[in-house]
Amino acid sequence: MATTTEAEARRRRQWGAERRSEPMPIVHPRPTLAKLTWGRIAITATVLFWLAYLITTVARHFLNNAGGFRFTMEAISYVAVVTMLTFSALMYLIARQGALRRFREHQRVPRGLLDEHFATSGRPMTVLIPSYAEEPDIVRLTLWSAALQEYPDLRVVLLVDDPPFPTDPIAAERLDATRALAGQIQAELAVPLLRAQETYDAAVLALAELPHAPIGVVSDLADEYRRAAEWLEAMADTEVVSDHVSEFFVDQVLMALASELRLSLLALEAAVDQDARIDSERVRQLGRRLIWIFSATMENFERKRYASLSQEANKAMNINSYLGLMGGTWRPMETAEGTVLQRLAPDVAPDPDDLTIPDPEYLLTLDADSQLLRDYCLRLVYFLEQPENSDVAITQTPYSSYRGAPTRIERIAGATTDIQHILHQGMTHYDATFWVGANAVIRRPALEDIVEVETVGGHEIRTYVQDRTVIEDTESSIDIAAAGWRLVNYPERLSYSATPPDFGSLIVQRRRWANGGLLIFPKFWQQRGPRARAGRPIRLGEFCLRLNYMVSIAWASLALLLLLFYPYDNRLLSPLVLGAALPYFLCMASDLYACGHRRLDVFRIYGFNLVLLPVNLAGVLKSVQQAFTGEKIPFARTPKVRNRTAAPGWHVFVPYVIVIYALITAWRSYHHEDWGNLFFAVFNAVLAAIAIRAYIGVRSSLVDMAMGVVNWLFVPVRTPKAPAPAPDPNAPIDWDGILYHGDRRLNRDLRGKRDRRRRAAATSGGGAKIT
Repeated sequence: MATTTEAEARRRRQWGAERRSEPMPIVHPRPTLAKLTWGRIAITATVLFWLAYLITTVARHFLNNAGGFRFTMEAISYVAVVTMLTFSALMYLIARQGALRRFREHQRVPRGLLDEHFATSGRPMTVLIPSYAEEPDIVRLTLWSAALQEYPDLRVVLLVDDPPFPTDPIAAERLDATRALAGQIQAELAVPLLRAQETYDAAVLALAELPHAPIGVVSDLADEYRRAAEWLEAMADTEVVSDHVSEFFVDQVLMALASELRLSLLALEAAVDQDARIDSERVRQLGRRLIWIFSATMENFERKRYASLSQEANKAMNINSYLGLMGGTWRPMETAEGTVLQRLAPDVAPDPDDLTIPDPEYLLTLDADSQLLRDYCLRLVYFLEQPENSDVAITQTPYSSYRGAPTRIERIAGATTDIQHILHQGMTHYDATFWVGANAVIRRPALEDIVEVETVGGHEIRTYVQDRTVIEDTESSIDIAAAGWRLVNYPERLSYSATPPDFGSLIVQRRRWANGGLLIFPKFWQQRGPRARAGRPIRLGEFCLRLNYMVSIAWASLALLLLLFYPYDNRLLSPLVLGAALPYFLCMASDLYACGHRRLDVFRIYGFNLVLLPVNLAGVLKSVQQAFTGEKIPFARTPKVRNRTAAPGWHVFVPYVIVIYALITAWRSYHHEDWGNLFFAVFNAVLAAIAIRAYIGVRSSLVDMAMGVVNWLFVPVRTPKAPAPAPDPNAPIDWDGILYHGDRRLNRDLRGKRDRRRRAAATSGGGAKIT
């Protein structure tokens, strides 16, 4: 089904990009006992090598008085650097071990149990998809993957956060296309939904009180399954496969759902051929399943149309604005401030233009560049509704990367995403789960336990997801745990999200990830006492993993900066340091291979982290700045464009500095016969140079650095602001604005009158005192 557009995209693929397009299996392979054993050996070896280094190298030099004050300070600094990096490596190994144990114990819930459970359950769910300046074709795939979820009562709401009245024609066209998506999908779903509903109604009428379904009813149901599968296959045939993301949608969303329906069709046809006696309730379940697939309700919502809602420019407040309206009926009222929403009393009958927003039991937050597999909602809600999980507030499947990335940097960034998926699964083993914002199923009551209510400008603003930092999901994880709820990662691959395709867009994403952890950790630290008194103490595993997750970017960046640029005494170097790091790299190489990547990608990821060093440091410094100023950092969304995104010149320049300085260090080490530093410097120089060439591009980096210099030197000419037009004395008085704004409007009008009197007095030369 290759189209011309697809063929052109494949010709533009970079050398070294990913050839594999099929994702990993939904269920993780069951780890062997040998793999678990080697994981424990890796953890033990890391600790022993670190202890051996402290004893044999540092302690020996101190006991022998082998240095003065400078050596002592260097030794303390170097031990701190080695300890921080070893701690992060150890947390990786511990989280990985927890993930392997969970994968070994997990058993996939059979389809029949899901159908039986939701025959008597089916609490409503609302899918919230925040979108800002997204490409409509990307949002469309996300909406479809949510709409085709097999769930009994599903509403999908696209939270459009673009300015509602753009003046740019391109932005206006994109916004109109985005607004139209929900209606288009709803109209397309109506056709198979009507057929499925008619077949189900006929089956219910024919079954009546019969214990077993007649063969004719089963045959009709089989025909409807065939028509539903053909409808999905026809849609897949008409899809334009322009990149690996749309290819995933066709293969894993449409065709995979069609294949599952055909599998059920095969069973139904076999039952007809064998004149089998199928339980009537089972036939009803199979009929309802088709209705669930096509019955999603699609809607749009734009908070920026209403002056009474928060206008903060971030994803958290976009979601919060809609959450605050749930469970009420709201009437738009035109005021001098703009359109505001007024809540109607329960006994007031709503008008057609009023907004009635249900209050569901479950919420699903989904990024606009993500896609869900067919039974994501069904399986995660089934998990939440088990008695032992009544205290779980959020469950999710940490997203995986789309395979078949056409660029090298997207492939390596995707590899790090797949590694993070494993680590997040392992963190659940130690009750250290963090909400990963790309997708999550949330209990509505849990959000009410962490809501903060304030009044701004006379309007009530309800904040569920904190927007104090740009990693709002991380802080909300701490708030939810403090309220007595648990977070759990479901141990399957059911969600996928896009990876930045170039260095410029990657900078936006990773700088955002590096910003905020230092600000959130004190809140977690303060919870130790209250949680201990409540009988839910923070255990050592949870504490260490959460500490590493929130703070490790800061200390790892600073530690790497010292190792790269400070010439430590060669007496502090030891092969034992390499021995402490070796289990980490070996296990990561094994994990990469298990995820379908290459073992040698572990070196490519090291070089990848070297070129991201200035990006991570910039995010850490932003956290420090916010800690002192108290001001929120603007939320920078990751660009979702197909062309290259220009990178800031400074972030491109620093990787070259790393290469040059590493070469200088290697030259000096060679002349001083300092072979340990020589090897480390050459290693960094080679991997950083390869990373610049592979992930940034020499030509692109030179262009970005040149533009950075030009933008720094260029001083834009400020055009004088046009004077405000003189008020028309004959214009009608804005009585509505005066009554609404009150003294603020009055003071402004009085100042205007006073200024006009001053100018009139100066022109006439009078000396009267103006008050």
